[in-house]
Amino acid sequence: METLGYLIDGFGVALAPHNLMFALIGAFLGTLIGALPGLGPANGVAILIPLAFTLGLPPETALIMLTSVYAGAMYGGRISSILLNIPGDEPAMMTCLDGYPMAQKGKAAEALAISAIASFMGSLIATIGLILLAPLLAKFALTFGPAEYFALFVLAFATLGGITGKNPVKTILAAAIGLMIATVGIDSTGTQRYTFGVLELYEGVDFIIAIVGLFAISELLFFIESRAGGGKGPMKVNKLSLSWKEIGSIFPTTLRGGVLGFISGVLPGAGASLGSFISYTLEKKVLGSKGRFGEGDPRGVAAPEAGNNGASSGALVPMLTLGVPGSGTTAVLLALLISMNITPGPMMFTQNADIVWGVIAALLVGNFLLLLLNIPLVGIFVKLLSVPPKYLLPIVTMVAFVGIYSISNSAFDLYFMVAFGVAGYILRKLEIPLVPIILGLLLGPEMEKNLGHALTISNGEWSVLWSSGLSITLWALAIIGLVLPVVVGPVLRRRMRAAQENVD
Repeated sequence: METLGYLIDGFGVALAPHNLMFALIGAFLGTLIGALPGLGPANGVAILIPLAFTLGLPPETALIMLTSVYAGAMYGGRISSILLNIPGDEPAMMTCLDGYPMAQKGKAAEALAISAIASFMGSLIATIGLILLAPLLAKFALTFGPAEYFALFVLAFATLGGITGKNPVKTILAAAIGLMIATVGIDSTGTQRYTFGVLELYEGVDFIIAIVGLFAISELLFFIESRAGGGKGPMKVNKLSLSWKEIGSIFPTTLRGGVLGFISGVLPGAGASLGSFISYTLEKKVLGSKGRFGEGDPRGVAAPEAGNNGASSGALVPMLTLGVPGSGTTAVLLALLISMNITPGPMMFTQNADIVWGVIAALLVGNFLLLLLNIPLVGIFVKLLSVPPKYLLPIVTMVAFVGIYSISNSAFDLYFMVAFGVAGYILRKLEIPLVPIILGLLLGPEMEKNLGHALTISNGEWSVLWSSGLSITLWALAIIGLVLPVVVGPVLRRRMRAAQENVD
Protein backbone atom coordinates (compact mmCIF):
# COMPACT_ATOMS: atom_id res chain seq x y z
CA MET A 1 0.00 0.00 0.00
CA GLU A 2 2.92 2.33 0.72
CA THR A 3 4.21 1.83 -2.83
CA LEU A 4 0.76 2.55 -4.24
CA GLY A 5 0.59 5.80 -2.28
CA TYR A 6 4.00 6.87 -3.60
CA LEU A 7 2.96 5.97 -7.15
CA ILE A 8 -0.23 8.06 -6.85
CA ASP A 9 1.92 11.00 -5.69
CA GLY A 10 4.21 10.29 -8.66
CA PHE A 11 1.30 10.60 -11.07
CA GLY A 12 0.61 14.00 -9.51
CA VAL A 13 4.12 15.01 -10.59
CA ALA A 14 4.05 13.29 -13.99
CA LEU A 15 0.64 14.67 -14.98
CA ALA A 16 1.48 18.27 -14.11
CA PRO A 17 0.91 20.19 -17.38
CA HIS A 18 4.54 21.31 -17.83
CA ASN A 19 5.94 17.84 -17.04
CA LEU A 20 3.44 16.24 -19.40
CA MET A 21 4.45 18.69 -22.13
CA PHE A 22 8.17 17.91 -21.70
CA ALA A 23 7.43 14.17 -21.62
CA LEU A 24 5.69 14.56 -24.99
CA ILE A 25 8.57 16.64 -26.38
CA GLY A 26 11.09 14.10 -25.10
CA ALA A 27 9.16 11.15 -26.56
CA PHE A 28 8.94 12.88 -29.96
CA LEU A 29 12.61 13.94 -30.04
CA GLY A 30 13.71 10.52 -28.79
CA THR A 31 11.86 8.76 -31.58
CA LEU A 32 13.45 11.08 -34.15
CA ILE A 33 16.92 10.44 -32.70
CA GLY A 34 16.33 6.69 -32.53
CA ALA A 35 15.28 6.64 -36.18
CA LEU A 36 18.67 7.99 -37.26
CA PRO A 37 21.02 5.02 -37.85
CA GLY A 38 23.95 4.93 -35.45
CA LEU A 39 22.87 7.61 -32.97
CA GLY A 40 21.11 5.49 -30.34
CA PRO A 41 19.61 6.48 -26.98
CA ALA A 42 22.88 7.23 -25.15
CA ASN A 43 23.96 9.78 -27.77
CA GLY A 44 20.43 11.19 -27.92
CA VAL A 45 20.24 11.81 -24.19
CA ALA A 46 23.79 13.21 -24.13
CA ILE A 47 22.98 15.64 -26.94
CA LEU A 48 19.86 16.91 -25.16
CA ILE A 49 21.26 17.23 -21.62
CA PRO A 50 22.51 20.77 -22.38
CA LEU A 51 18.98 21.67 -23.47
CA ALA A 52 17.70 20.83 -19.98
CA PHE A 53 20.21 23.26 -18.45
CA THR A 54 19.57 25.93 -21.06
CA LEU A 55 15.84 25.86 -20.28
CA GLY A 56 16.55 25.89 -16.53
CA LEU A 57 14.35 22.84 -15.93
CA PRO A 58 13.87 21.58 -12.35
CA PRO A 59 15.33 18.10 -11.65
CA GLU A 60 12.07 16.17 -11.94
CA THR A 61 11.13 17.84 -15.24
CA ALA A 62 14.62 17.38 -16.73
CA LEU A 63 14.68 13.72 -15.75
CA ILE A 64 11.16 13.13 -17.07
CA MET A 65 12.07 14.71 -20.41
CA LEU A 66 15.32 12.75 -20.78
CA THR A 67 13.85 9.39 -19.71
CA SER A 68 11.16 10.04 -22.33
CA VAL A 69 13.96 10.66 -24.85
CA TYR A 70 15.50 7.34 -23.73
CA ALA A 71 12.23 5.44 -24.19
CA GLY A 72 11.50 7.20 -27.48
CA ALA A 73 14.93 6.37 -28.89
CA MET A 74 14.38 2.69 -28.08
CA TYR A 75 11.09 2.89 -30.03
CA GLY A 76 12.66 4.83 -32.91
CA GLY A 77 15.55 2.42 -33.43
CA ARG A 78 13.22 -0.01 -35.17
CA ILE A 79 12.35 2.39 -38.02
CA SER A 80 15.70 2.22 -39.83
CA SER A 81 15.95 -1.51 -38.98
CA ILE A 82 12.69 -2.25 -40.77
CA LEU A 83 12.91 0.21 -43.66
CA LEU A 84 16.67 0.27 -44.37
CA ASN A 85 17.89 -2.98 -42.80
CA ILE A 86 20.23 -0.75 -40.77
CA PRO A 87 19.83 -1.05 -36.98
CA GLY A 88 19.32 2.29 -35.22
CA ASP A 89 21.53 0.83 -32.47
CA GLU A 90 22.87 -2.60 -31.48
CA PRO A 91 19.72 -3.85 -29.65
CA ALA A 92 17.66 -3.16 -32.79
CA MET A 93 19.82 -5.54 -34.86
CA MET A 94 17.55 -8.53 -34.22
CA THR A 95 14.54 -6.54 -35.49
CA CYS A 96 16.15 -6.50 -38.95
CA LEU A 97 15.81 -10.27 -39.24
CA ASP A 98 12.05 -10.25 -39.83
CA GLY A 99 11.26 -6.53 -40.01
CA TYR A 100 13.10 -5.91 -43.27
CA PRO A 101 11.64 -9.01 -45.02
CA MET A 102 8.16 -7.77 -44.01
CA ALA A 103 8.95 -4.39 -45.57
CA GLN A 104 10.17 -6.09 -48.75
CA LYS A 105 6.82 -7.87 -48.96
CA GLY A 106 4.96 -4.54 -48.84
CA LYS A 107 4.09 -4.84 -45.13
CA ALA A 108 6.30 -2.05 -43.79
CA ALA A 109 3.37 -0.32 -42.05
CA GLU A 110 2.33 -3.56 -40.34
CA ALA A 111 5.92 -4.22 -39.22
CA LEU A 112 6.24 -0.71 -37.78
CA ALA A 113 2.88 -0.98 -36.00
CA ILE A 114 3.72 -4.41 -34.55
CA SER A 115 7.08 -3.14 -33.32
CA ALA A 116 5.38 -0.12 -31.68
CA ILE A 117 2.85 -2.36 -29.91
CA ALA A 118 5.58 -4.80 -28.80
CA SER A 119 7.75 -1.91 -27.58
CA PHE A 120 4.79 -0.60 -25.59
CA MET A 121 4.12 -4.00 -24.00
CA GLY A 122 7.80 -4.61 -23.20
CA SER A 123 8.20 -1.19 -21.59
CA LEU A 124 4.93 -1.54 -19.69
CA ILE A 125 5.89 -4.94 -18.25
CA ALA A 126 9.33 -3.64 -17.26
CA THR A 127 7.92 -0.48 -15.67
CA ILE A 128 5.57 -2.59 -13.55
CA GLY A 129 8.61 -4.69 -12.59
CA LEU A 130 10.46 -1.48 -11.71
CA ILE A 131 7.57 -0.39 -9.45
CA LEU A 132 7.57 -3.73 -7.61
CA LEU A 133 11.32 -4.41 -7.42
CA ALA A 134 12.94 -1.00 -6.95
CA PRO A 135 11.61 -0.25 -3.42
CA LEU A 136 12.64 -3.73 -2.22
CA LEU A 137 16.14 -3.39 -3.67
CA ALA A 138 16.45 0.12 -2.18
CA LYS A 139 15.64 -1.22 1.30
CA PHE A 140 18.15 -4.04 0.83
CA ALA A 141 20.81 -1.53 -0.28
CA LEU A 142 20.50 0.27 3.07
CA THR A 143 22.41 -2.67 4.60
CA PHE A 144 25.47 -1.86 2.46
CA GLY A 145 28.56 -0.51 4.22
CA PRO A 146 31.57 1.18 2.56
CA ALA A 147 33.24 -2.20 1.84
CA GLU A 148 30.09 -3.52 0.16
CA TYR A 149 29.70 -0.36 -1.90
CA PHE A 150 33.31 -0.60 -3.03
CA ALA A 151 32.72 -4.21 -4.11
CA LEU A 152 29.53 -3.10 -5.89
CA PHE A 153 31.46 -0.48 -7.87
CA VAL A 154 34.03 -3.14 -8.82
CA LEU A 155 31.13 -5.32 -9.99
CA ALA A 156 29.81 -2.43 -12.08
CA PHE A 157 33.17 -2.03 -13.84
CA ALA A 158 33.64 -5.79 -14.24
CA THR A 159 30.33 -6.17 -16.06
CA LEU A 160 30.57 -2.96 -18.08
CA GLY A 161 31.27 -4.57 -21.43
CA GLY A 162 28.28 -6.86 -21.10
CA ILE A 163 28.10 -10.42 -22.31
CA THR A 164 27.97 -9.22 -25.93
CA GLY A 165 30.91 -6.85 -25.47
CA LYS A 166 33.59 -7.15 -28.16
CA ASN A 167 36.84 -6.70 -26.22
CA PRO A 168 36.94 -6.98 -22.39
CA VAL A 169 40.54 -5.68 -22.29
CA LYS A 170 39.56 -2.45 -24.08
CA THR A 171 36.57 -2.09 -21.76
CA ILE A 172 38.81 -2.31 -18.70
CA LEU A 173 41.28 0.13 -20.31
CA ALA A 174 38.42 2.60 -20.92
CA ALA A 175 37.26 2.26 -17.29
CA ALA A 176 40.83 2.93 -16.13
CA ILE A 177 40.94 6.10 -18.27
CA GLY A 178 37.67 7.25 -16.66
CA LEU A 179 39.01 6.58 -13.14
CA MET A 180 42.19 8.51 -13.97
CA ILE A 181 40.18 11.51 -15.17
CA ALA A 182 38.13 11.30 -11.95
CA THR A 183 41.26 11.95 -9.87
CA VAL A 184 41.77 15.41 -11.42
CA GLY A 185 41.10 18.25 -8.97
CA ILE A 186 41.46 18.80 -5.23
CA ASP A 187 41.00 15.65 -3.14
CA SER A 188 39.39 15.27 0.31
CA THR A 189 42.67 16.24 2.04
CA GLY A 190 42.98 19.48 0.06
CA THR A 191 45.79 18.20 -2.17
CA GLN A 192 45.84 19.25 -5.84
CA ARG A 193 46.00 16.36 -8.29
CA TYR A 194 46.83 16.77 -12.00
CA THR A 195 45.53 20.35 -12.17
CA PHE A 196 48.79 21.68 -13.76
CA GLY A 197 48.00 25.10 -12.33
CA VAL A 198 44.83 25.45 -14.41
CA LEU A 199 42.23 27.13 -12.19
CA GLU A 200 39.27 25.55 -14.04
CA LEU A 201 40.52 22.06 -13.10
CA TYR A 202 40.60 22.65 -9.34
CA GLU A 203 37.04 21.38 -8.97
CA GLY A 204 37.69 18.40 -11.23
CA VAL A 205 36.39 17.55 -14.69
CA ASP A 206 32.72 18.38 -15.20
CA PHE A 207 31.19 15.09 -16.37
CA ILE A 208 28.44 16.88 -18.31
CA ILE A 209 31.12 18.49 -20.48
CA ALA A 210 32.85 15.12 -20.84
CA ILE A 211 29.62 13.34 -21.78
CA VAL A 212 28.51 15.89 -24.37
CA GLY A 213 32.00 15.94 -25.85
CA LEU A 214 32.58 12.18 -25.91
CA PHE A 215 29.12 11.30 -27.20
CA ALA A 216 27.62 14.25 -29.05
CA ILE A 217 30.68 15.94 -30.56
CA SER A 218 32.39 12.67 -31.50
CA GLU A 219 29.16 11.52 -33.15
CA LEU A 220 29.10 14.75 -35.17
CA LEU A 221 32.62 14.04 -36.36
CA PHE A 222 31.55 10.55 -37.42
CA PHE A 223 28.56 12.02 -39.26
CA ILE A 224 30.86 14.37 -41.15
CA GLU A 225 33.23 11.54 -42.03
CA SER A 226 30.83 8.76 -43.03
CA ARG A 227 27.41 10.21 -43.78
CA ALA A 228 28.05 13.58 -45.37
CA GLY A 229 27.04 12.20 -48.71
CA GLY A 230 23.69 10.93 -47.49
CA GLY A 231 22.52 7.39 -48.19
CA LYS A 232 19.75 5.35 -49.67
CA GLY A 233 16.25 6.47 -48.85
CA PRO A 234 13.80 4.38 -46.86
CA MET A 235 11.16 2.17 -48.44
CA LYS A 236 7.72 3.59 -48.95
CA VAL A 237 5.28 2.79 -46.17
CA ASN A 238 2.05 1.21 -47.26
CA LYS A 239 -1.36 1.93 -45.75
CA LEU A 240 -1.76 0.17 -42.41
CA SER A 241 -4.07 -2.85 -42.43
CA LEU A 242 -3.53 -4.66 -39.14
CA SER A 243 -6.38 -6.76 -37.72
CA TRP A 244 -7.14 -7.41 -34.04
CA LYS A 245 -6.44 -11.09 -34.71
CA GLU A 246 -2.90 -10.27 -35.83
CA ILE A 247 -2.40 -8.09 -32.76
CA GLY A 248 -3.68 -10.92 -30.54
CA SER A 249 -1.25 -13.39 -32.14
CA ILE A 250 1.78 -11.39 -30.94
CA PHE A 251 0.45 -10.88 -27.40
CA PRO A 252 2.08 -14.01 -25.85
CA THR A 253 5.32 -13.12 -27.65
CA THR A 254 5.39 -9.62 -26.17
CA LEU A 255 4.70 -10.97 -22.67
CA ARG A 256 7.62 -13.40 -22.85
CA GLY A 257 9.91 -10.83 -24.45
CA GLY A 258 9.03 -8.11 -21.93
CA VAL A 259 9.78 -10.34 -18.93
CA LEU A 260 13.07 -11.60 -20.42
CA GLY A 261 14.07 -8.07 -21.35
CA PHE A 262 13.37 -6.73 -17.86
CA ILE A 263 15.53 -9.46 -16.30
CA SER A 264 18.33 -8.67 -18.78
CA GLY A 265 18.13 -4.97 -17.94
CA VAL A 266 18.35 -5.53 -14.17
CA LEU A 267 21.23 -8.03 -14.34
CA PRO A 268 24.70 -6.45 -14.41
CA GLY A 269 26.34 -6.68 -17.81
CA ALA A 270 23.35 -8.12 -19.67
CA GLY A 271 21.57 -5.14 -21.21
CA ALA A 272 19.23 -4.52 -24.13
CA SER A 273 21.33 -6.35 -26.74
CA LEU A 274 21.12 -9.61 -24.81
CA GLY A 275 17.44 -8.98 -23.98
CA SER A 276 16.68 -8.61 -27.66
CA PHE A 277 18.70 -11.69 -28.65
CA ILE A 278 17.34 -14.10 -26.02
CA SER A 279 13.75 -12.93 -26.60
CA TYR A 280 14.07 -13.67 -30.33
CA THR A 281 15.86 -16.98 -29.75
CA LEU A 282 13.32 -18.19 -27.16
CA GLU A 283 10.40 -17.29 -29.41
CA LYS A 284 11.98 -19.17 -32.29
CA LYS A 285 12.31 -22.27 -30.11
CA VAL A 286 8.81 -21.95 -28.62
CA LEU A 287 7.12 -21.72 -32.01
CA GLY A 288 9.41 -24.17 -33.81
CA SER A 289 8.06 -25.14 -37.23
CA LYS A 290 4.96 -22.96 -36.69
CA GLY A 291 7.08 -19.85 -37.18
CA ARG A 292 8.57 -18.36 -40.35
CA PHE A 293 11.47 -16.61 -38.69
CA GLY A 294 13.82 -14.83 -41.05
CA GLU A 295 11.11 -14.66 -43.72
CA GLY A 296 9.00 -11.84 -42.29
CA ASP A 297 7.22 -13.39 -39.29
CA PRO A 298 5.47 -10.67 -37.23
CA ARG A 299 6.47 -12.47 -34.03
CA GLY A 300 10.09 -12.13 -35.14
CA VAL A 301 9.58 -8.37 -34.97
CA ALA A 302 7.60 -8.39 -31.72
CA ALA A 303 10.00 -10.55 -29.69
CA PRO A 304 13.21 -8.46 -29.95
CA GLU A 305 11.31 -5.18 -29.66
CA ALA A 306 9.60 -6.28 -26.45
CA GLY A 307 12.96 -7.57 -25.20
CA ASN A 308 15.06 -4.49 -25.83
CA ASN A 309 12.42 -2.05 -24.54
CA GLY A 310 11.89 -4.19 -21.45
CA ALA A 311 15.64 -4.11 -20.83
CA SER A 312 15.81 -0.33 -21.18
CA SER A 313 13.32 0.18 -18.34
CA GLY A 314 14.90 -2.63 -16.32
CA ALA A 315 18.28 -0.85 -16.48
CA LEU A 316 16.79 1.99 -14.43
CA VAL A 317 16.42 -0.33 -11.41
CA PRO A 318 20.13 -0.51 -10.40
CA MET A 319 20.63 3.14 -11.38
CA LEU A 320 17.87 4.47 -9.10
CA THR A 321 18.32 2.03 -6.20
CA LEU A 322 22.10 1.51 -6.07
CA GLY A 323 23.48 4.47 -8.00
CA VAL A 324 25.05 2.03 -10.47
CA PRO A 325 23.87 2.40 -14.09
CA GLY A 326 22.59 -0.68 -15.87
CA SER A 327 23.31 0.65 -19.38
CA GLY A 328 25.16 3.37 -21.25
CA THR A 329 22.10 5.59 -21.33
CA THR A 330 21.41 5.24 -17.61
CA ALA A 331 25.06 6.23 -17.03
CA VAL A 332 24.29 9.50 -18.83
CA LEU A 333 21.11 9.92 -16.75
CA LEU A 334 23.15 9.26 -13.61
CA ALA A 335 25.44 12.14 -14.59
CA LEU A 336 22.41 14.41 -14.92
CA LEU A 337 21.23 13.53 -11.41
CA ILE A 338 24.66 14.06 -9.86
CA SER A 339 25.06 17.39 -11.65
CA MET A 340 21.77 18.50 -10.05
CA ASN A 341 23.06 17.57 -6.57
CA ILE A 342 20.85 14.47 -6.33
CA THR A 343 22.57 11.28 -5.19
CA PRO A 344 21.01 8.16 -6.73
CA GLY A 345 20.79 5.21 -4.38
CA PRO A 346 18.59 3.84 -1.61
CA MET A 347 18.27 7.19 0.21
CA MET A 348 16.86 8.76 -2.95
CA PHE A 349 13.59 6.88 -2.33
CA THR A 350 13.11 8.82 0.91
CA GLN A 351 14.98 12.09 0.33
CA ASN A 352 13.81 12.62 -3.27
CA ALA A 353 10.70 10.43 -3.41
CA ASP A 354 8.83 12.97 -5.55
CA ILE A 355 11.51 12.78 -8.26
CA VAL A 356 11.82 8.97 -8.21
CA TRP A 357 8.11 8.24 -8.30
CA GLY A 358 7.44 11.11 -10.66
CA VAL A 359 9.88 9.58 -13.16
CA ILE A 360 8.42 6.07 -12.70
CA ALA A 361 4.88 7.40 -13.23
CA ALA A 362 6.15 9.38 -16.24
CA LEU A 363 7.47 6.13 -17.75
CA LEU A 364 3.96 4.69 -17.61
CA VAL A 365 2.45 7.84 -19.10
CA GLY A 366 5.26 8.07 -21.66
CA ASN A 367 4.60 4.54 -22.93
CA PHE A 368 1.04 5.50 -23.83
CA LEU A 369 2.24 8.76 -25.41
CA LEU A 370 4.78 6.84 -27.51
CA LEU A 371 2.18 4.36 -28.69
CA LEU A 372 -0.11 7.21 -29.71
CA LEU A 373 2.76 9.00 -31.45
CA ASN A 374 4.36 6.06 -33.20
CA ILE A 375 1.40 4.61 -35.06
CA PRO A 376 -0.29 7.71 -36.58
CA LEU A 377 2.89 9.81 -36.98
CA VAL A 378 5.19 7.11 -38.34
CA GLY A 379 5.19 8.80 -41.77
CA ILE A 380 6.89 11.87 -40.26
CA PHE A 381 9.57 9.77 -38.60
CA VAL A 382 10.16 7.86 -41.84
CA LYS A 383 10.65 11.09 -43.81
CA LEU A 384 13.40 12.08 -41.38
CA LEU A 385 15.53 9.25 -42.76
CA SER A 386 15.64 11.14 -46.09
CA VAL A 387 16.87 14.41 -44.52
CA PRO A 388 20.54 15.00 -45.42
CA PRO A 389 22.87 15.19 -42.40
CA LYS A 390 24.04 18.65 -43.50
CA TYR A 391 20.71 20.03 -42.25
CA LEU A 392 20.75 18.10 -38.98
CA LEU A 393 24.37 18.71 -37.97
CA PRO A 394 24.12 22.49 -37.38
CA ILE A 395 21.07 22.01 -35.11
CA VAL A 396 22.76 19.35 -32.97
CA THR A 397 25.96 21.41 -32.79
CA MET A 398 24.07 24.52 -31.73
CA VAL A 399 22.21 22.66 -28.94
CA ALA A 400 25.48 21.22 -27.59
CA PHE A 401 27.43 24.49 -27.61
CA VAL A 402 24.65 26.75 -26.32
CA GLY A 403 23.74 24.24 -23.62
CA ILE A 404 27.29 23.82 -22.30
CA TYR A 405 27.96 27.57 -22.37
CA SER A 406 24.72 28.24 -20.46
CA ILE A 407 25.90 26.03 -17.57
CA SER A 408 29.04 27.99 -16.68
CA ASN A 409 29.36 30.88 -19.18
CA SER A 410 32.95 29.74 -19.68
CA ALA A 411 34.72 29.60 -23.03
CA PHE A 412 37.18 27.15 -21.45
CA ASP A 413 34.36 24.62 -21.09
CA LEU A 414 33.61 24.88 -24.82
CA TYR A 415 37.25 24.19 -25.72
CA PHE A 416 37.28 21.34 -23.19
CA MET A 417 34.13 19.86 -24.73
CA VAL A 418 35.66 19.95 -28.21
CA ALA A 419 38.83 18.32 -26.84
CA PHE A 420 36.74 15.51 -25.35
CA GLY A 421 34.93 15.22 -28.68
CA VAL A 422 38.19 14.76 -30.60
CA ALA A 423 39.41 12.28 -27.97
CA GLY A 424 36.11 10.40 -28.22
CA TYR A 425 36.42 10.25 -32.00
CA ILE A 426 39.95 8.81 -31.75
CA LEU A 427 38.93 6.29 -29.07
CA ARG A 428 35.97 5.10 -31.14
CA LYS A 429 38.29 4.70 -34.14
CA LEU A 430 40.41 2.46 -31.92
CA GLU A 431 37.21 0.61 -30.90
CA ILE A 432 37.64 1.63 -27.25
CA PRO A 433 34.14 2.06 -25.74
CA LEU A 434 33.14 5.40 -24.26
CA VAL A 435 30.59 4.31 -21.65
CA PRO A 436 33.24 2.83 -19.28
CA ILE A 437 35.08 6.17 -19.37
CA ILE A 438 31.94 7.99 -18.29
CA LEU A 439 31.21 5.42 -15.59
CA GLY A 440 34.77 5.70 -14.27
CA LEU A 441 34.42 9.47 -14.17
CA LEU A 442 31.05 9.24 -12.37
CA LEU A 443 31.76 6.45 -9.89
CA GLY A 444 35.46 7.17 -9.30
CA PRO A 445 35.00 9.76 -6.52
CA GLU A 446 32.43 7.61 -4.65
CA MET A 447 34.59 4.51 -5.12
CA GLU A 448 37.61 6.32 -3.66
CA LYS A 449 35.56 7.70 -0.77
CA ASN A 450 34.13 4.28 0.18
CA LEU A 451 37.56 2.66 -0.05
CA GLY A 452 38.94 5.33 2.29
CA HIS A 453 36.08 4.88 4.77
CA ALA A 454 36.43 1.09 4.78
CA LEU A 455 40.18 1.27 5.44
CA THR A 456 39.71 3.91 8.14
CA ILE A 457 37.17 1.74 9.98
CA SER A 458 39.48 -1.31 9.80
CA ASN A 459 42.67 0.62 10.70
CA GLY A 460 44.14 -0.08 7.28
CA GLU A 461 43.27 -3.79 7.06
CA TRP A 462 42.54 -4.58 3.40
CA SER A 463 40.72 -7.77 4.37
CA VAL A 464 37.73 -5.62 5.36
CA LEU A 465 36.88 -5.43 1.66
CA TRP A 466 35.88 -9.11 1.62
CA SER A 467 35.00 -9.68 5.27
CA SER A 468 31.19 -9.97 4.90
CA GLY A 469 29.09 -12.53 3.04
CA LEU A 470 27.55 -9.78 0.91
CA SER A 471 30.89 -8.35 -0.18
CA ILE A 472 32.19 -11.87 -0.99
CA THR A 473 29.08 -12.43 -3.14
CA LEU A 474 29.66 -9.14 -4.99
CA TRP A 475 33.34 -10.01 -5.59
CA ALA A 476 32.31 -13.43 -6.91
CA LEU A 477 29.80 -11.84 -9.28
CA ALA A 478 32.50 -9.42 -10.43
CA ILE A 479 34.83 -12.32 -11.28
CA ILE A 480 32.00 -14.05 -13.16
CA GLY A 481 31.31 -10.78 -14.96
CA LEU A 482 34.90 -10.63 -16.14
CA VAL A 483 34.99 -14.26 -17.26
CA LEU A 484 31.61 -14.54 -19.01
CA PRO A 485 32.34 -12.08 -21.86
CA VAL A 486 35.49 -14.06 -22.66
CA VAL A 487 33.75 -17.47 -22.59
CA VAL A 488 30.15 -16.78 -23.66
CA GLY A 489 30.55 -13.51 -25.57
CA PRO A 490 32.18 -14.86 -28.74
CA VAL A 491 29.53 -17.59 -29.03
CA LEU A 492 26.65 -15.12 -28.71
CA ARG A 493 28.21 -12.68 -31.17
CA ARG A 494 28.74 -15.46 -33.72
CA ARG A 495 25.12 -16.54 -33.41
CA MET A 496 23.86 -12.96 -33.79
CA ARG A 497 26.02 -12.42 -36.88
CA ALA A 498 24.97 -15.77 -38.32
CA ALA A 499 21.29 -14.91 -37.87
CA GLN A 500 21.86 -11.56 -39.61
CA GLU A 501 23.82 -13.14 -42.49
CA ASN A 502 21.15 -15.80 -43.06
CA VAL A 503 18.61 -13.04 -43.72
CA ASP A 504 20.99 -10.96 -45.85
